Amino acid sequence: MGNSTTAPGSPASAATPASASGTAVTAPGSPGRKSGRRTARNGPSAGTRASGSSHAERVFLVQTAFAELGGSAHGPGEIAEFTGLDDSVVYRILQSGIYQRIFERVDRGLYRLCTSAAQLAFTALDHRLDGTVTQTVLQELRRATDGGLAFLYMVAPFSGAQRQCVDMAVGDSDLAELGMTPRDVLSVTRSLRTGASGRTILAYLPEVLQQRVLAEPVPDQAGPGVYRDNDALVASLAEVRDLGHALGYEECMAGWNSCAAPIMWDGSIMGAVLLLKLKSVMPVAPENVIEATKEAAAELSRYGAAGPEAGQA
Repeated sequence: MGNSTTAPGSPASAATPASASGTAVTAPGSPGRKSGRRTARNGPSAGTRASGSSHAERVFLVQTAFAELGGSAHGPGEIAEFTGLDDSVVYRILQSGIYQRIFERVDRGLYRLCTSAAQLAFTALDHRLDGTVTQTVLQELRRATDGGLAFLYMVAPFSGAQRQCVDMAVGDSDLAELGMTPRDVLSVTRSLRTGASGRTILAYLPEVLQQRVLAEPVPDQAGPGVYRDNDALVASLAEVRDLGHALGYEECMAGWNSCAAPIMWDGSIMGAVLLLKLKSVMPVAPENVIEATKEAAAELSRYGAAGPEAGQA
């Protein structure tokens, strides 16, 4: 394959993204709607969603709906259809949540999560990893791959689904050999369309976020091996989930090949470990490079999911 290939026989690691809803917004109490719980019809996750037998469960269902539906704002009717709750129940939860700074009204009949939800996320992720742990893991990956450039990318939620490099082990390299300006590096490496690490993260995101990324243009500075056809890109994501890693061939920049594996915390994609080597040195990623990259990602997954104390046990 011109863009990327993956080695057969690797352990499967799959997570099917949740589907989004296109249900129209309907105001609470509208004559066209019936009372009582509804069966959610939004894909695998919705089909197994609890109907909410207690008030607390109903509140959590409404919060989760905002994340799974995607988009900027939603009405009570759309949320009710998605969760299987009654319109009036959803409406009361939204009104109460406004005073608790969980939700905010952005237009007549439309609501979204308040920014305090982001503060909850920051608190949940605090102390999951520290620089000492990540450096130790990346340095070990560099040694195991005979001097490969090792990077840690994490999901960056601001301004759309993107990635951000938060740590690296590159020895004495100043990265000038990549042949890209800092502006080019920023443009190419933040996109989830490009590179083994970008596609690795994209493969495990909910479908609603995948569609947003697929609608974005390919960065002009991307390498010759980047996926430009969306159908081929989507097919590569299924391959990533099946094999648990991605191989990139000159996707981000000419002359460089890569291997990446996902970092999962509590079943959610948080980032990816990336190993980068010159094409002349690594025309095809050998099995030891793939396994070393996957082990580094697995170790950071264990640290992040279990917490610092459990991860060091």
